[in-house]
Amino acid sequence: MRHNKKFNHLGRTKSHRDAMLSNMATSLILHKRIFTTVAKAKALRMYVEPILNRSKQDTTNSRRVVFKYLQSKEAVTELFKEIAAKIADRPGGYTRILKTGNRLGDAAKMCFIELVDYNENMLKEKAAKKATRTRRSSKKKTEETAAPVAAAENEAPAASAPVEEAPAAPAEEKRAE
Repeated sequence: MRHNKKFNHLGRTKSHRDAMLSNMATSLILHKRIFTTVAKAKALRMYVEPILNRSKQDTTNSRRVVFKYLQSKEAVTELFKEIAAKIADRPGGYTRILKTGNRLGDAAKMCFIELVDYNENMLKEKAAKKATRTRRSSKKKTEETAAPVAAAENEAPAASAPVEEAPAAPAEEKRAE
């Protein structure tokens, strides 16, 4: 019976599954994006997110633990030098899965899995959305407060402009003499 064994076995033995996920995680870290099936991407997300979280603390123990999973010195170096610096302030959710459709040969659902902080196009779109997005309630408040302020600004310069210009002119004449 398989009670409480909720992870996807992917039709492989444990040793084969561990080796496959290790290789996929190494490829993801080195290339920042890989193309795979949705089932493997979801399994990889569960495998690689704790590794990415561990890389935030650059200690000898965390490097050893990560190396146990990745088995690649290049990937560990890349993870602790570049990737850890980019994900330092992110509380989680380091990967993104983008579905691309079905594979022609066997109609398997395919997708990209990528590191969130390395997709420049998505970062630009997100910055553009944040700049233009406003809430309706705050928009109404700004219109209501802007109307009296604008009316006060229109009255104030008319009344204060002659007062400011009159004292300034004699002071300039005295300086010229």
